[in-house]
This record gives sequence, structure tokens and C-alpha cells, in this order.
Amino acid sequence: MPKKFKVSVLGDGGWGTALALVSARKGNETLLWSAFPDYAEVLERKRENIKFLPGIQIPTSIVISSDLTESVNFGEILILAVPSQYLRNILFKLRNFDLSKKIVVSVAKGIEAKTLARPSEIIHSVLGRVNFVVLSGPSHAEEVARNIPTLVVVASKDAKHAEAVQEALRDSRFRIYIQTDVIGVELGGALKNIIAIGAGLCDGLRLGSNTKAALLARGLLEMTQLGVRMGANPNTFFGLSGLGDLVTTCISEYGRNLRVGRELGQGKKLKEILAEMQQVAEGVETTRSAYQLAQKYGVTAAIIREIYKMLFEDKDPKQALEDLMSREAHEELKQY
Repeated sequence: MPKKFKVSVLGDGGWGTALALVSARKGNETLLWSAFPDYAEVLERKRENIKFLPGIQIPTSIVISSDLTESVNFGEILILAVPSQYLRNILFKLRNFDLSKKIVVSVAKGIEAKTLARPSEIIHSVLGRVNFVVLSGPSHAEEVARNIPTLVVVASKDAKHAEAVQEALRDSRFRIYIQTDVIGVELGGALKNIIAIGAGLCDGLRLGSNTKAALLARGLLEMTQLGVRMGANPNTFFGLSGLGDLVTTCISEYGRNLRVGRELGQGKKLKEILAEMQQVAEGVETTRSAYQLAQKYGVTAAIIREIYKMLFEDKDPKQALEDLMSREAHEELKQY
């Protein structure tokens, strides 16, 4: 008989809820933690995440709690399903728990704004040495929750921890691959959100498929160049957490970063767009961080630079496109 696990999902957003559903579907004892007691009561009463994953029934087998002590003690696998900009605050609350026998799984796709730290770096800086795994890939919560076939990757420096997460969550609708490149998997999941904003701009400006395809191809190259300078394996960016996640984020109707770009292209201001969104568009703050990282590591990253200027310097999208197209000519492929 396959082993059953005890899984605590810390974070009641769409992705956290979807992963709780995956875990419960596998037959694991599963708990979903909400930071807000009032909303935990709504989840318990309605058995539906009306804010972040409407229309999906949450089975009664999933325990819902707003008690962090209960939630941490419950699981042998702790899935941290909070945006990267809020991750550190949650980690500070976990410092007093004994996590030595637990596996900590990060599913955040971003880079911390002030420190430029990846989720694994934030986790280790606050919690010290923990059994760490990152899970990423083309996996919109809305589709995962509806049992639409999805493939993701888990990465860890310790294979047995990655294998445990694979065993705990993998089924015929949620296939999980394993690898060791934590840096590449984290950066792929973060940087693709920036390119998705650019893809949305293409839609908003009605530029057509030629432009969008070029953006994805050149954007993937920038992701790879920056990732390699930061210590990642270039091959990772052509896998699920790189190219796979990039494609789905740039074409899916559920893409929050795509929506930001579309509305910018249609003339809306960033503050107005973000004020109307309930969920976090990670790509906005990640653009700021990636722009600084590109400068730090000496990577040109022209697309990232222009998206940064549109988001934070109010540059006109049409002028940004003109500046990208009129750059000095050079060879297509440069060394990483």
C-alpha cells in the first residue's frame, strides 16, 4: 500500500487550496491553514474558497484551521503557500517550532523586494537548516483544482525529501518530476511572471502573435542568462519550471501578471490595476528585484529593463517597444 502522509498547507489562497485538494485526493490527512479566523470560519461553513477559488468544493476530509500551532504540529509536510513578499512574516512565526523532522515545501514564485532573496534563501535565513523542497511548474490553481492534467517539478539538494513530496502528492492528474537545481527552479517560477506582464502588454496593444512569440523567446533567453549568472543550470529553464511555466503564464485566462500587462497596454495605471485585484500579481515586485539583480550580475536583460521602466517610471509602452526594436543589432545567441 502507498504510504499516506500528514500534510499542512499554510496559506488559504487559490494555490494553497488547490494543493490541499491534491493532497486530500491522494488520501493524505490534510489541513488548510488560514491566517484569518473569520475567513477560516467561512471556509469551514461554505466548504468553498469563495474569494480565491470559487466554484470548487472543499471536502470535509480537509481540516480547516486558523490555529498556527495546531497546523504546524499536524503535518509532517508543511507547504508554504504564501506570496514571496509575505513569506518572511510567516517564517518568523515558525521559528519557535521544532521543524527538524518535517519537510518544508515552498511554492512561492517571486523574489523578495528589499533583500533580492529567493524563497529558499529567505527560509534558510529565518529558520536555519530545514529539510527544504521547492515545487514549481505550469500549474494554475483553477485547473489543478478541477483535476486537469498538470505536470510540475520538485527540487531539493536532498533527493529523499524531494522523493517524499513526490510520493505524497503525485497521482494520475498531478505528475511530479524531481531534480536538484533549486536556484533554477525558483528563478524560473519567478522571472516568467515578468515576461507574462510583457505578453499582456502585447495583447493590450494588439501587437499580434509575431511580437508575442518573439517576446517569449527573447524573454526565456534573459531568464536563462540571469539564472546562469546566479548559479542555475541553463537546462532548467527549458523544463517545466522555465519554458513550461512561461508558456502557461503567457497564454492562460487565469494569469494575473498577464492581466496586469493587458490593462497597462490599454492605458490603465498600475495602482489602479492592482487596487482592483484580490490576488497578488507576483511579477510586479519581481520586476523590481530582477532589474536590480540584472544590474548586480552584469546582465543586459533589455526586456526586464523596459518592463521595469513601464511599471515604476511610467514609461509609455509604445516607446518601450520602439526602444527594444531599435536596439543595436547583434547575434541572436550570446554566452550565458
